[in-house]
Order: sequence, then C-alpha cells, then structure tokens
Amino acid sequence: MVDDEVKITRVIRAYLEKEGFSVTEAHDGQNALDLAASGEFSLMVLDLMLPHLPGEEVARRLRMSGQTLPIIMLTAKDGEEDKIAGLGIGADDFMVKPFSPRELVARVHAILRRLRPSKGGLLADVWEFGSGRLTIDTLRHYVAVLDVSIALTATEYKLLVTLARHPGRVFSRGELLEAISGELSTGFDRAVDSHIKNLRHKVEPQPDQPIFIKTVYGVGYKFEDEKK
Repeated sequence: MVDDEVKITRVIRAYLEKEGFSVTEAHDGQNALDLAASGEFSLMVLDLMLPHLPGEEVARRLRMSGQTLPIIMLTAKDGEEDKIAGLGIGADDFMVKPFSPRELVARVHAILRRLRPSKGGLLADVWEFGSGRLTIDTLRHYVAVLDVSIALTATEYKLLVTLARHPGRVFSRGELLEAISGELSTGFDRAVDSHIKNLRHKVEPQPDQPIFIKTVYGVGYKFEDEKK
C-alpha cells in the first residue's frame, strides 16, 4: 500500500487485513520500488502524488524492469485522459479519490482472482502460434516470443489468453472489458484499446502491422494464428 497520507494507508490496511491479506506500507516512491524489487508481493496499491518519486514513475520503472506486479493506481484526478495515461504505463486498474475502501478491497480480490487459472486452466496447457513465434503456457503463466520470455501485466495476460483461446472469434470491447474486469461495460472502451496497444508492442513483430491481434473496425478485436 503506497501513499504518503498515513491515515489513508492505515484505513485501507485495516480493511485488507480483515480480509486476510498481509499488508506492507510505503510512503514514498523510492521505498515502493525497493519493496517491489524483493518479489515478495502479489499486488501494489499505488497513489500517484508521492514525495521523491511520483507514482507514474514508480509504475514506469517497474514495467521497464520486467516486473508484472499488478498495480491499482489511486489519484485525485478523474479525467479520462489521466486514466488512459495510467493504463498506458502499466496500471491494471484505476480508482479516483475519494473512494470506498470496500470497493478497493473488492477490486484487489478481482485482480488476484484473474491471476488464478480456472479448473483445468484457461487453455489446455501450452499453445503455439505463428509457427512457434508466440508461446502461451497457462500452467506456468508464461508467455514467450521466439522462445524469449516476455513480461505482461496481469491485464495484458488476461486479454491475450481471452483472445487466443478463441482464434477467429471477434470480441467487442465490452466483452473484453468484462473479461479483464468482471464487469460488462461500454463506458470505458479506450481502456481496452490502451491495453491492446501495449500488448501488441510486446507480442507482435511489427505492432503497427499485427499478425496476431487484429482490429475489426467498428466492432473490436480478434486473434488470428498467422504462420509468419
């Protein structure tokens, strides 16, 4: 839990611990980075207005280092562009202050639930696409491009698996939003577009000419297994 307002961290900590979570507090950006480097945490709740190092930079450095730690960003700004920017640098969810601690706890549960494979796994075991260019191993929660492991956020991984398990099927943005957040909504379609853009930069040989994640204009996206 990363916030320079101690009263806020203590309140949220109490709610999370009541749900059985173990919570560590950090009150500046550098401390948050140092703690995350240990690899001991399952999720970070990250305020953007922090001393020494802003939350945006914390998230950016985590993603640049290959950290896939899920991040829920907290901010006092409620503009759509601010949310898009946060998602663009690797946030998995976004909450605007003031917020309900109970809602935050629910979102923490939702993100961690998405990280757990369902019975039998989201896919059978290992799938290869593009003549072996792209590999998805859901048993190990592992994705590789040309046999090199790539770091995806929890949301990017969920999007990729949702699309890849149904090659050729067209998903609307609302359906993909439901898959990654558990809520059917058409009110924040650009969030899906932002995650897809980030995902393409990681799995496509040429992000502006994707061979796997195709846009279906006016509808949404689909996954194709092109042998290239």
